[in-house]
Amino acid sequence: MAKITIHTPEEIEAMRRVGSEAADLLDFITPHVKAGVSTLALDELMLDYTVNVLKAKSACLGYNPGGNGIPYPRATCISVNNVICHGIPSEKKILKNGDIVNIDVTIEKDGFFGDNSRMFIIGKPTIAGKRLVEATWGCMWAGIEEVRPGKCFNDIGIACHNFVKPMGLSIVHEYGGHGIGRVFHGEPHVCHVPISTPTAKFEPGMIFTVEPMVNAGKRHIMDLNDGWTVVTKDRSLSAQWELEVVVTETGYDILTVSKGMPEPPIWVKGWKKPNFD
Repeated sequence: MAKITIHTPEEIEAMRRVGSEAADLLDFITPHVKAGVSTLALDELMLDYTVNVLKAKSACLGYNPGGNGIPYPRATCISVNNVICHGIPSEKKILKNGDIVNIDVTIEKDGFFGDNSRMFIIGKPTIAGKRLVEATWGCMWAGIEEVRPGKCFNDIGIACHNFVKPMGLSIVHEYGGHGIGRVFHGEPHVCHVPISTPTAKFEPGMIFTVEPMVNAGKRHIMDLNDGWTVVTKDRSLSAQWELEVVVTETGYDILTVSKGMPEPPIWVKGWKKPNFD
């Protein structure tokens, strides 16, 4: 089993700072996410805010793990409707009423990474789109609620799976959460479905993302030839939310927190959104 970094209290506070700024970036872009706007225009606004306001760097721009693929060409990932993840912002992709949109941002500042994503519904939602977006938010929190010392990473996958299965929705198997800190993607890989192999137990100081990708149809994926974009094979809608989680002595805390982030579901017991007023 690969070694998982245990962060010091000082490192956790540094991660909290960069995480809050990554969440603030999503707050900033929220009023701009509307019908008639291109995904490239949104990306350019967020890159400008990252560099000139947050004084940070985009971790996605030029990202090329392993050095063997195509460097990611934009600062953010914007995935619309049937795009599961890694949607490349484009001037040709114009948002329209009823679209569901995931915006995934990662920034680097002072040697640490902050990573989170949020769903947006453009204009009047479709019944199917609204249902999927809300179900995926609950799915993520069902997984997060399992985090506490003594339990293990597979408990996240079991909880996520059990949350959406009765709704007839499916979770993508090929992508998951990841460790994060001084590296963008580290150990462990966080599965959002149950797996048969043993997984590590949670220990205080571990930091990772929980980010289930939930499809309205089947779980199967298809890669587009741009080297990055992943879509549903059956062209069904897909949604994703992402938060950074740190394991505490008694449970967990959220590191990517901002005033504009949605409130957790009412049944969440392990965390309460801070009062920003």
